[in-house]
Amino acid sequence: MNTRPVLLTIACVLALSACGKSPPPAKETATAPATTPEPAPAETPPAATAAPTPAATEAPAPAPATESKPAAVVANCGTTIEGNDAMQYNVGSIAVPASCGNFTINLKHAGKMPVAAMGHNVVIAKTADQQAVSADGMAAGAAANYVKADDARVIAHTKLVGGGESTSVTFPTSKIKTGGPYEFFCSFPGHAAMMKGTIAVQ
Repeated sequence: MNTRPVLLTIACVLALSACGKSPPPAKETATAPATTPEPAPAETPPAATAAPTPAATEAPAPAPATESKPAAVVANCGTTIEGNDAMQYNVGSIAVPASCGNFTINLKHAGKMPVAAMGHNVVIAKTADQQAVSADGMAAGAAANYVKADDARVIAHTKLVGGGESTSVTFPTSKIKTGGPYEFFCSFPGHAAMMKGTIAVQ
């Protein structure tokens, strides 16, 4: 028996089976970074990169300072206040002692202008009535000291005075103990916007 053809046949089978084997598959983890790249951090800009607006970095402009006037000095159930050519009182409030039965306000015009140009007075009324009292006083005219005659809303008032002049008024404190708040003001046309203050029994 000739074994050579058999050996050749076996050798060919082994060779073919060896050639037919495929290489082992590559590990999946080796190709993972190439197929699924991580997103770049630049895609989500940080909040710090946003440019601030000027309003956020600049301080707001300060509001105009409002001048605070002192309280009137009260002694012996009375006080003295001044008006000037700049259309101002020198005080912003009057505290009337509750122990006083009557109270006196002395008004001194510290300016130089005449009564017709820059006259001042002191009128006391409820804060809620101030504008109406001033309007009716304007209609009454200078001869009436810019106060409507027999105006029930007026607690008390002085006459008008010009530069260098003084006047006064005395009234019962019981008239301002309830029903307020009350104000003192100048009823010369246009003056009450700047010449006014609070008055109360304390």
